[in-house]
Amino acid sequence: MTRHAFKQVDVFTTEVLKGNPVAVVFGADDLSDAQMQAFARWTNLSETTFLLRPTQPGADYRLRIFTPGSELPFAGHPTLGSCHAWLEAGGRPQTPGQVVQECGVGRVTIRQDGARLAFAAPPMAAREVEPALLRQVLAALGLDAAQVLAARWLDNGPKWLALHLASAREVLAIEPDFSALAKLAFVGAIGAYPPGSEAQYEVRAFVPGDGIPEDPVTGSLNASLAQWLIGAGVAPRRYVAAQGTRLQRAGRVHIEADGDTVWVGGACRTCIDGSLSL
Repeated sequence: MTRHAFKQVDVFTTEVLKGNPVAVVFGADDLSDAQMQAFARWTNLSETTFLLRPTQPGADYRLRIFTPGSELPFAGHPTLGSCHAWLEAGGRPQTPGQVVQECGVGRVTIRQDGARLAFAAPPMAAREVEPALLRQVLAALGLDAAQVLAARWLDNGPKWLALHLASAREVLAIEPDFSALAKLAFVGAIGAYPPGSEAQYEVRAFVPGDGIPEDPVTGSLNASLAQWLIGAGVAPRRYVAAQGTRLQRAGRVHIEADGDTVWVGGACRTCIDGSLSL
């Protein structure tokens, strides 16, 4: 049996217990893939992460990210939460104010943005959604085709079937058939709030095929949505997205496009600090 330092961090919120928690295990180089997956299944959080020694030049640490059902090459809220935990535990980046994380998609840069952390969105590929699949997804979400302004496959590690709806109200009204959706795709939806609202968009993410019916707040999805909609000239270069509203969360994702880089930021709060035995 081995003991590891452990933290559980609430991400994308300034209100404790209102964001998306990530479990962070320190010094996990001695753990096997099977142990990591088993612990992620046991925590039953959307993601559990493991901090390891880096293998790439310039990286401050290496991160492995697991859902209850599989390993991900990248995910947003685990990136910010794990960086917060690493810094809080005394981690010192090679470049002050900038942390470089090694993970499945390569190196990801994280900057300290005032009281928030923000990651540079990794490269994203977009393509058209197959019409037959889109019809199945809309049926599983209870949506009509007329409600969808645009749909795209967005891939920045996780592959999201993304839907741009006409309004935040329509996003919040979605009532998914999770059993049907689990056989189809990871699905994200975004819609705008009226001008003058506290947040500019509402986002929801559905991942029932990986044991997560609805993810509270999703960094990778928000990153891809921002790259897609800002690149298309639809979204402003700086905005705030709300997520988790239907789950009684208060997630806030801060988006800023700086040149060709989209930064995805949010506040983090440590809720559990201790150790675990495996």
